Amino acid sequence: MRTHIIHIGAEELTYEIRNIIRVADKLQELGVPVYLENIGDPVAKGEKIPVWMKEIVAEQVREDTCYGYCPTQGLLETREFLVSINNNNGNCRITAEDIIFFNGLGDAITKTYGFLNRTARVITPSPTYTTHSSSEAAHAGLPPVCYPLDPHNHWFPDIKELRRRVKYNPAVVGILLINPDNPTGAVYPVNMIKEIVDIAKEYDLFIIADEIYQNLVFNGNKTESLGALIGDVPGISMKGISKELPWPGSRCGWIEVYNVDRDPEFKSYIKSILNAKMVEVCSTTLPQKALPHILSHPQYQDYLEQRRQRYQRFSQIAYDQLKSIPGVIVNPTNGAFYMSVAFEEGVLNQLQTLPISNGAVGELVNEITREPNIQPDKRFVYYLLAATGICVVPLTSFNTHMQGFRLTLLEPDETRFSRMLDRLKDGIEQYIA
Repeated sequence: MRTHIIHIGAEELTYEIRNIIRVADKLQELGVPVYLENIGDPVAKGEKIPVWMKEIVAEQVREDTCYGYCPTQGLLETREFLVSINNNNGNCRITAEDIIFFNGLGDAITKTYGFLNRTARVITPSPTYTTHSSSEAAHAGLPPVCYPLDPHNHWFPDIKELRRRVKYNPAVVGILLINPDNPTGAVYPVNMIKEIVDIAKEYDLFIIADEIYQNLVFNGNKTESLGALIGDVPGISMKGISKELPWPGSRCGWIEVYNVDRDPEFKSYIKSILNAKMVEVCSTTLPQKALPHILSHPQYQDYLEQRRQRYQRFSQIAYDQLKSIPGVIVNPTNGAFYMSVAFEEGVLNQLQTLPISNGAVGELVNEITREPNIQPDKRFVYYLLAATGICVVPLTSFNTHMQGFRLTLLEPDETRFSRMLDRLKDGIEQYIA
């Protein structure tokens, strides 16, 4: 081309969660039965939407207004409903003007990072959900700035290390926390969130909290939303309905902005995000109209509790099955519906394999694993997929050098889930033997 057309951060935009499904699809075409444990879509895994929820949506569909545009920030009545939830809980008080709807949380994430100054960095956890780390790195055109989570300590961050990395990197303007966490399933204790808020206050930063799983917490764990603990620090909470209802196909997410008037530069930054939404007209109307009716329905809390209990049960099954494997680090999932499994350093190498019975499948995997500088856990994941049909995601695709993988707890059939874990355990043990 006569001039460069590639964005400086283009190489940072990767999404292994969906890349691997292309290979899984090819394997299914070749006759290999596949367990899809790569993506957090409860509906795709067979989770049933209750009739009462469908009836609410059907009722809204009958209204002509759900087929039209809505205000750029989102429906006023829905934003006021969400404000009432926030403010009635004694949290940092907000108004409807502090809420902006997006076409799913992915849209919110890309705009939140995309409208930062190119030299301003948000420090992200490692490992972290790919959309966050990729979007943040892409806006800067540089690798992510991150702080480590410790698999030997419940996947919690080392607060002293986070403080050190913030202190000695003046480019850092914000801290990302994901609570409950994706990909690890960790749930941050209240005191830990307070410590992160204290760091932000000390160094004049803002906080981004991805809280889309905030109501999917179990195993006796307790946590709090950012809004309850942020005090006078500027912040953004990211929320949505794709995981909790679940309704991922609605593409309906929003941000709640805290203390927007505390800092004039932060206020201008939020205004730039809103202006970007003005250009796009609006977000999806139907789920916004249905949302207050669903969340306030008398059966909603019982429905949510049933889901929490099932994820808790499956978390224990997975933990009990995998914890005894030598060379493997595993923690119970306490929130969301993922489990991250890490390998001790040196357990994986480039010579390990699994027997693949299908010749065409073997050729496909050999081609993939011959890629230069392929990560050992990516190599393991593709051999596992080809040999057992289990599709998981390499941990290194989540902004970390740590070797491992992430699986979901979304399989609704306990027998099938247990069978998958048996095959997974056997596959790991055979691979690292």
